[in-house]
Amino acid sequence: MVHSLFGAFESGVIFAIMALGVYLTFRILNFPDLTVDGSFATGGAVAAVMIVNGFSPYVSTIAAFFAGLAVGAFTGILHTKGKINPLLAGILSMIALWSINLRIMGKANIGLLGHDTVISQIKSFFTSFPYPILFTMALLVFIIKLLVDWFLDTEIGLAMRATGDNPRMIRSFAVNTDNTIILGVALSNGLVAFSGALWSQSQGFADVSMGIGMIIIGLASVIIGEAVFGDRSIKRATLAVIGGAIIYRIVVAIALRVGLDAQDMKLMTALIVIFALIAPRLTASYREKKRRAERQKNASAGLEG
Repeated sequence: MVHSLFGAFESGVIFAIMALGVYLTFRILNFPDLTVDGSFATGGAVAAVMIVNGFSPYVSTIAAFFAGLAVGAFTGILHTKGKINPLLAGILSMIALWSINLRIMGKANIGLLGHDTVISQIKSFFTSFPYPILFTMALLVFIIKLLVDWFLDTEIGLAMRATGDNPRMIRSFAVNTDNTIILGVALSNGLVAFSGALWSQSQGFADVSMGIGMIIIGLASVIIGEAVFGDRSIKRATLAVIGGAIIYRIVVAIALRVGLDAQDMKLMTALIVIFALIAPRLTASYREKKRRAERQKNASAGLEG
């Protein structure tokens, strides 16, 4: 049980990178981007093909990030320049990426067993260190979180945040919201593809369908994190997203340990998201009813007095 929980932590910190990308579009830009399901697989496909063809796993992982940037930029251009609804733009990119990922890999699945990957090199370097992947990936995620926090506090980052909050207002300050949207969606999918590259190396293979449902996992991580840890500031919100991704993977690991079938994971994910969305409202409603009851009780006591 302890080993499976550590495994959940390891996968959680890898998925946290993807969740940070989802956070950029859904919370910062207010852009419902469904490209994620495709760009996650694109990252895994690019990294796998390059590794199999003899490239350094580190170069391959960075190349996956840039592939995600290109994919996200395309979605942003569809929306801003093509005037296509953001949901539809993401769906179109996601559908197109299915064929593109097959073209990149040449087949539906590429195995990485026997090839040097980032994960295998970390394991070989820290031979006497317990759980090297967990601590290395946690450090990487923390560095990415700091970079995201720093970027969102820059002039461009503030313009991006303002674009998500009130695009009409920020346009009055001569900010080109099209460019900020394209940049934000590109960075988001770059992080998603980077996470996909690491995940494929962690699993030992890249598959064309590995990205299916990733947008729901990303949303679950964001929503769970905000519900548990709060989102009063950017720094706290990004930390909450990381925590949400880890909590999600732990819940999945526990569910599998108690006997839930793997085929029910998508259903469980949907139920987790529904609960995370409804629970804060139910809690707020209960607190409001309690306050009203106390005010009525105090008012009645005052009248009797």
